[in-house]
Amino acid sequence: MSRNRQNAQVAVITGASAGVGRATARLLARRGIAIALLARGRTGLDAVAEEVRAAGSRALPVEVDMADYDQVVAAGQRIEAELGPIDLWINNAFSSVFAPFQQVRPEEFRRATEVTYLGYVHGTRVALHHMVPRDRGTIVQVGSALAYRGIPLQAVYCGAKHAIVGFTEALRCELMHDKSNVKVTMAHLPAVNTPQFDWLLSRLPRHAQPVPPIYEPEVAARAIVGAADRPGRREYWVGVATVLTILGNRIVPGLLDRYLGRTGYRSQQTDRPADHDRAVNLWQPADGPQGRDYGARGSFTGRAHQHSPQAWLSRHRLVTAAGLTGAGLTTAAVGVLARRRH
Repeated sequence: MSRNRQNAQVAVITGASAGVGRATARLLARRGIAIALLARGRTGLDAVAEEVRAAGSRALPVEVDMADYDQVVAAGQRIEAELGPIDLWINNAFSSVFAPFQQVRPEEFRRATEVTYLGYVHGTRVALHHMVPRDRGTIVQVGSALAYRGIPLQAVYCGAKHAIVGFTEALRCELMHDKSNVKVTMAHLPAVNTPQFDWLLSRLPRHAQPVPPIYEPEVAARAIVGAADRPGRREYWVGVATVLTILGNRIVPGLLDRYLGRTGYRSQQTDRPADHDRAVNLWQPADGPQGRDYGARGSFTGRAHQHSPQAWLSRHRLVTAAGLTGAGLTTAAVGVLARRRH
């Protein structure tokens, strides 16, 4: 996403009404980029659209269920008609269930997979429909450290994120075969302080939390925009914990299985009892037509980091994951996991 074309650029962000999508929209708006904001919740969409316009950019909020391919197609057509040719498409929307696998109902697993995995497939297909004939454009898939390392209580989310990696790798090879100038890259995020822990369906006895270290969504937004600026790289790993988790899983996966089996339940819950009567966003948007605007940040701001030196260094190519290998990586990974336990 070259900056010398920013005045003509049009970006699409799915899951734009809150969390990482919301923070990314704010960042792109400061560049003067026109932004199509896709999400289900009207309250959050209206709020982020006002933020984009206040920053001096054009905003097009569109209510879309990413699990419905026809809705995504219609959104793409509307965006091209009202904002212009799509230069950047960021797939970010998801839903999930916090629960042991055997407590997730089949229809819930299906729904969350359709939103999270098929939502990326649908968004990517529509983006390519518009980008490939012009032979230009960038697609950024927002991933996670959990796309490579599954953890307990998140079988739904981990399964979908793993699937997105396989799908994206296959697509990248096809684009290379076609000698296409359309680029696709991924940004794998660490634990982020977003409202998901306040609206995802949960059957945990205590309130769900991200596994520390936790980062503010603005850290993720900078990484996503950085990936869009340099889409030639296959993927970006954000945060030291993400690097160590992914590489550690390649070297000592059995050790991580045992460790997470012992600590994964406790580390993903606070001491506060869960509120099972709160609104959840699996089937309907949690904010509703007249509901709450959740914003970008969740309820863990007091514990979240606002910067990631590793992410900055990675974006500027001053450090790479290759520097963490062998025994040093194993020691570092185990050390990080041990610290997370306390």
